Parts: sequence; structure tokens; C-alpha cells
Amino acid sequence: MQRPNPDFSLKETAPHLGGGGLTGDKLTSTYDLVEQMQYLYVRVVKAKDLPGKDATGCCDPYVEVKLGNYKGMTRHFEKRSNPEWNQVFAFSKERIQSSVIEVLVKDKDLVKDDIIGRVMFDLNDVPKRVPPDSPLAPQWYRLEDRKSDKVRGELMLAVWMGTQADEAFPEAWHSDAATVGGEGVTNIRSKVYLSPKLWYLRVNVIEAQDLLVTDKTRFPEVYVKAVLGNQALRTKISQSRNINPMWNEDMMFVAAEPFEEHLVLSVEDRVAPNKDEVLGKCVIPLQNVARRLDHKPVLTKWFNLEKHILVDGEKKKDNKFASRLHLRICLDGGYHVLDESTHYSSDLRPTAKPLWKQSIGVLELGILTANGLLPMKTKDGRGTTDAYCVAKYGQKWIRTRTIIDCPTPKWNEQYTWEVFDPCTVITIGVFDNCHLQGGDKSVGAKDSRIGKVRIRLSTLETDRVYTHSYPLLVLQPSGLKKMGEIQLAVRFTCSSLLNMMHIYSQPLLPKMHYLHPLSVTQLENLRHQACQIVSIRLSRAEPPLRKEVVEYMLDVDSHMWSMRRSRANFFRIMGVLSSLVAVVKWFSQICNWKNPLTTVLIHILFIILVLYPELILPTIFLYLFLIGVWYFRWRPRNPPHMDTRLSHAENVHPDELDEEFDTFPTSRPSDMVRMRYDRLRSVAGRIQTVVGDLATQGERFQSLLSWRDPRASTLFITFCLIAAIVLYVTPFRVVALLTGFYVLRHPRFRHKLPSAPLNFFRRLPARTDSMI
Repeated sequence: MQRPNPDFSLKETAPHLGGGGLTGDKLTSTYDLVEQMQYLYVRVVKAKDLPGKDATGCCDPYVEVKLGNYKGMTRHFEKRSNPEWNQVFAFSKERIQSSVIEVLVKDKDLVKDDIIGRVMFDLNDVPKRVPPDSPLAPQWYRLEDRKSDKVRGELMLAVWMGTQADEAFPEAWHSDAATVGGEGVTNIRSKVYLSPKLWYLRVNVIEAQDLLVTDKTRFPEVYVKAVLGNQALRTKISQSRNINPMWNEDMMFVAAEPFEEHLVLSVEDRVAPNKDEVLGKCVIPLQNVARRLDHKPVLTKWFNLEKHILVDGEKKKDNKFASRLHLRICLDGGYHVLDESTHYSSDLRPTAKPLWKQSIGVLELGILTANGLLPMKTKDGRGTTDAYCVAKYGQKWIRTRTIIDCPTPKWNEQYTWEVFDPCTVITIGVFDNCHLQGGDKSVGAKDSRIGKVRIRLSTLETDRVYTHSYPLLVLQPSGLKKMGEIQLAVRFTCSSLLNMMHIYSQPLLPKMHYLHPLSVTQLENLRHQACQIVSIRLSRAEPPLRKEVVEYMLDVDSHMWSMRRSRANFFRIMGVLSSLVAVVKWFSQICNWKNPLTTVLIHILFIILVLYPELILPTIFLYLFLIGVWYFRWRPRNPPHMDTRLSHAENVHPDELDEEFDTFPTSRPSDMVRMRYDRLRSVAGRIQTVVGDLATQGERFQSLLSWRDPRASTLFITFCLIAAIVLYVTPFRVVALLTGFYVLRHPRFRHKLPSAPLNFFRRLPARTDSMI
């Protein structure tokens, strides 16, 4: 394989974090992972006793804050002499080109806005405020005219110099938005979002009773259809073809709090092909559904079915209808509702909060800057980029403010997440904002992808600050393209090392996934529904986190067929098997006396092990322990990143890219080719997943001694040392006897939950984090 392009590699940086202060110092206690940025803040609170400028003696006041070439304006009020705005304006100190700030109170007019009065400030006299100092109290200022004479009216203001750690920063109007007007201003602010709380809704349809069938001369073919929002499932046709059909089938849905949709169940009879008759319906509000935290079954319940009949063209309820439907329905809180790809999960907790365990630490992310961003759109005949970042971990999403028309944006925003499991991944994406101007110009526009970064927490050393520049790579139909670089600062702080080590022996998913497992097909369908619900909810926030952004962060299209990914997974397996091939070659060299000294030593070792078989297992574990200690010198020091060589993205064939970016179903003209092509892609996609899973298992074996996860490697080599000592002092026959009895133990002594070694193995990192 060719050497990777150095432009696609990870680079360590040395930013000036926290303004140069010490960690824990008052100046850097909250924003010590980003470079300190100075801002001039102006809080416009309210005004009083404003004179009228119109013929009616009233005024429509608003405030304009002017600093050099930058202007920020509040909203205006109609016919109000005592308006209240309570808006904050932030001007970056780097872009200040004037020594005086002017605050003008104006009267909105159709032709030309009249100036009611103004307040002037010299920047040299503006006080500095350092968080967490108390907020600066606003004061009343008498308005002046152009000649500095006092006029009628007063304005309440507060002006101070601060940093991005100020509590006024997130909701402030920024000078970066000076060219944005109208609704676009709200689209540039930073924002924290929370994913809706998702539940699995289990509906067990047992039977129906006393159905009223229209045509009594035939055996009814009855099934139950369940609808929740845009999710629809149905049972099979009941084998007992009478008025008391039975099914005993489970249906699973995804529901989100607050429960806005009701579950609608309808019993239908297939009277003819493509013709079904509704025998009855019932509507169940999810607020009334029982919530289950374990595997114990909930009580069943009979629900009355309602039937609507047509009277003069209008539907009316038939009160004489007495059919019933027998259900067992519950909200399963013991599962974790998957909305991300299982390889890149950022949260593994069950839905029900009483089942959550104590957090083990804190993840802090500093989003510093981006460099060399490519133009993503054309404005006024030139290329431009309005970039913002989105990060997702657990239920918390964050969005930085949008930096307008800048290929090297500086965000310097810091965010924090609670960590409940170290074997999780944080995802950071960079996008171009296409919704700044609002109105018809933004209809149908989508925020463009600039790139994405994934970081697995278990690959980070605790309490260490990682500062790196990550390449932003996007695979396009024309090939792999570098869109720029993003600089991040990451720190994973552990609150209890013992608790974190204990987690490595726990099941990866909640117990319900093992006691009552869901099928792979079910999980895929439910994950698709969960992604749709999350994207719809977040797109309704203000400012919205749009569907294309959420789907890109959640890897919605990761299951699609790709010849490039299949080839990459094949070579991953070959890389795992290469170690075994190397051992076979080495043993072949021993047998062929390529190195006589080594061969003689192996003969001596073989004779010792034959004469003293109790040394075999201690020797193996001691050897593994020594290898682990030896590899500690070459342990990875940087977090994993997108590996273009591993992903086979640099030299991919154009025809394969055309296939990867083809629509599904395919856009080929022939119907026969479309059918065969889609079938091939569907089957090959499953094979691709299986091959990737096999490669993942092999890479987890390799990571035992690679120090990719320092805590897991520590646990393993410690176990090897202890095992070597225990097996040395324990007779081999006793070990063999106990092992045989354990393997052949009675099913009564077997647990449905995975064992601690298996849980430990499933938590080991693989190279899936580095796949594009």
C-alpha cells in the first residue's frame, strides 16, 4: 500500500490555551481549553421619557450600537416612549477600528430614521470584567444630541470588556454577524440542544373478541394494524379464522417524550385482494401506558374497539359496537434506544433514569479554529464559507456560532459532557451555513458538509490535554477531498479510576438487550425511526439543527453498499491475519534452522516444557506480560483520526465512486438491471457488515497489548502477571480439572448475561473509529 498523504494526517499543535494562565486559576477555570478572546459587550436594557418625533407626537424607537464600521440594531417598538429591549451586543477586540463607541436611539420612519439622542463611550474608560465576577449593573445615561447638549430621554446601558467565558456571550449579537440581516441572525448563535428522550414501545397483540364481520358467509382473514406517528406495523393474518382471532405477536415502536402522538390500533379484515375492511379501532395515549424497567411481564388489558359508520356521508361512532382487543402494552425503559451507528455510540445507558449508574468522569472539548476551509458557495461572484461546528455526545448536542465569510474561523468555545462509559465516541462535524438570509433564498437549501472527526474516549489518557489539528475529509463522486483542518483541544477527566476499571467487566449494553434480545432487522428498523424522530425534533428548535446535519452526525447512510468499504474491510482482516502468518513463518524458520542459535534455544525450551508441563501456562502469560510491557514504549500518543489509507479513499476507482454515490434504488434505465443491481447491493451490504465485524473482533485481540486503550492494556497485563503467578503455584492437574468442570457446568449455573472476560473484550477499541 502507498504511503498516506501527509496533508491527510493528524498534526499536533501548541495553542495559547486559557490566555496563558495556569489550569485552575481564576482566569482559566472555565475556559482553559480554548484561546482567550476579548470582546466589548454593550447591554441595551431600556429607555424612558423618549420624545415624540412623528406628527402624532409618538415615536417608534430602536437602538443602534455603532463601533467603527460595525453596526448592531435592536428591534423597534411602535408608539412606545418607554421601550424595553434587553439585548446584548458583542464586538471582537481584534476587529475594533475605533476608539469611541456610539449608542444611538432612533425613531423608525419610512423615509429616513430620525435620531432621538445618543450616548458616547471612550474605549479607554470601559471597565474590564473577568468571570466569575458579578455581572456589571446597567446605569441610566442622559441622551445627548450631535452638539453634546442634553436632550429629553434616558437610556439604561452597561458597557464592559470581557471574554467568551462571559454568560452574555451565547445570546449576544456578534460583530461577525454584521452583514447578516433579518431571520439569519438567529442562525449564527451558539446553542446547546438535547435529544428527545426515546423509549421502545412494545405492543403484544394477544387476541380479539366478538368481532362483527359484514360478510358472514366467508371465513374472516383478520389482522391488526398499529400506527404511531409515521411508523406502521401489522400482525400476520390470524390462523383462527373466526370472530375471536388470536395472534400473540410483538410489535416494537420508538416513542419520544413528550408523547405527542397516540398509538392507533385497528382490526382489519382482508375481504379481497388490495381491499381491507376496518372492523374496529382504538386510540391509546402513551401517557397512560405502563413503564417497565426489567424483564417482568406487565399485566394484560382489554381495550374496547370503536367502529365508525357513514351516515349522510359523515363518520359517526357506533355506540352499540362491543368488540374488544386484548393487549399487553408497555414502554420498555430497560433498553438503550439506538439512534447512532453501533460502532460510534456516544451513549449506552438505558432509557429509564433509575437504571443509570453514577458518572465516571467529565469530557471537555475546546473547539478552537479551522484553517484553509474551501469555498462552499458563491456570493457576489466570489467563493465564501460561513462555517459552524456541531458536536454530539450522549443526549447533548452543541452548535457553535457561525463565523461569516471566513476561511479561518476562530470559535474558541468550550463545552462539557458527563461521561458514564469510557468506551464511547464523540463526533464533531463542520458545516457551511446556507440559511443566513432567510426568506425565499433559503427554500430548499441544505447546509453543506465540510468534514467530520470522531474521538473514542477510551483511547485518551486521563487528565491529559490533547491539542491537535484534524484534517476535514469528505468523499465526493470526484474522489477524496480535503476541505480544511480543525483544531481541537480535548481532555478526559476521571472522577473514580476504580469505577472506570470496573466498567470494563460490565455488559456493553443494558441487561434487557441480553435477556430479551431484539433481532438485527428490528434494531435497524428501530434505529431508522429513532434517527427520523431526533432529526424532526432538533429541526424544530431555534435556531434549528437541520435534518441533513443530524443525519450526517448519526451516520444514517453507513449501511449502504460500497466496494471501497468492502475492500477496506478485507484488508483489515488481512492485517489481523498477518500476525498469525508471521508466527507461522517464524516457526518455519525455526524448523529449517535458519537461525541455529534460536533453534537450539527453542529445543531447550521445548524439553523443559515437556518435562515440566505445569510451566506451559505460566510461561505463556508471563510472555504476554513482557510483550505488553515492551510495547508500552511505542504506545500511541495521539487520538485516532480518519485514516485515508485504511479506508482506501485516496486511490479509489471512479467507477466505484459512481457506484457508492449512486441512488438507492439505482438510477440505471433498465428495470432488470435495477432489480439485479439493488439485490446485489443489499446482499453485499450484509456481507460487508459481517466482514467488518470479523475484522473488529480481530483488531480487539490486537489492542490487548497495543496500549491503544491504556486502561484495558493495564488490566490485561496485570491479569497476565497474576495468572502467571497463580498458575505457577497451582498444580496443572487441578487447573485442568477445574477448567473442565467449569466448561461442562450445568445450565442452572449459567447466566444469560455475558461473562466479565467477554464484556472486557467487547469494550476493547478497534480500528472502526478510523474508518471513513
